[in-house]
Amino acid sequence: MRHLMSPMDLSVEELDELLDLANDIEKNPQKYAHACEGKKLATCFYEPSTRTRLSFEAAMLNLGGQILGFSSADSSSAAKGESVADTLSVISCYADICAIRHPKEGAPLVASSRSKIPVINAGDGGHQHPTQTLTDLLTIRSLKGRLSNMTIGLCGDLKFGRTVHSLINALIRYEGVKFVLISPDELKVPDYVKNDVLLENNIDFEEVIRLEDALPKLDILYMTRVQRERFFNEEDYIRMKDFYILTKSKLRLARKDMLILHPLPRVNEISVDVDDDPRAVYFKQAQYGVYVRMALILTLLKEAEKDA
Repeated sequence: MRHLMSPMDLSVEELDELLDLANDIEKNPQKYAHACEGKKLATCFYEPSTRTRLSFEAAMLNLGGQILGFSSADSSSAAKGESVADTLSVISCYADICAIRHPKEGAPLVASSRSKIPVINAGDGGHQHPTQTLTDLLTIRSLKGRLSNMTIGLCGDLKFGRTVHSLINALIRYEGVKFVLISPDELKVPDYVKNDVLLENNIDFEEVIRLEDALPKLDILYMTRVQRERFFNEEDYIRMKDFYILTKSKLRLARKDMLILHPLPRVNEISVDVDDDPRAVYFKQAQYGVYVRMALILTLLKEAEKDA
């Protein structure tokens, strides 16, 4: 049974095929309107979500399928102590494919070990968020025309930001990619990402603290919020939460063709006056998330049918 736990589960060739399918879905939605008739997607969200959960549900509905699931651990048998593995064993009896978000790193992988249906990791703690990464890659490729030979600035919470960790892992496979890591010392990329991913693969990167120093160099600026839910105390969160705020005036330092991405939700890190700038594509990025999740659901269900 094929699951998706990390962007690295897909080869570059498979990734390109998936993004091609997502682009075709964008251009020809009616062609796919009945592709999943009679199929059910279970969304098992043990942690709050708006975009990821609703975009998965929108994706399945757009494909003509049905949805079921829960939006918090409190409304599932997890509140009674049921393990994720047992939950997935049961859900395998009800649905054809499952998307799971969990605050514990590795929980979706444990769930997939007992599942008889494809399982998609929809975010596990500060670890991975592969479908957000697929969304990011589709956005960049669709709007820039390539995934190679560019400088990407990752700004904000690089320590706990699972979207950042997943994106770095995915992009190192493309030629000529350079990273500018923009964060305060307390929120730097973890050593295991720096040592085992960037240095191990001889990837060009630099670490800076000031956003203004990075802006003129960038093809892509990937903003992230400082995540209150990952902090151990409120005092540290309050001290760090407004460390970076992208404003219209700061954007004067950036290239005219730089793209601004953000996995959302936004808090204070991008001023609302940036929304009208043509370089701000984070809401378009959210739309691309539906197309790429439609492509992923189709791909995994097709492979599951082959294995049946």
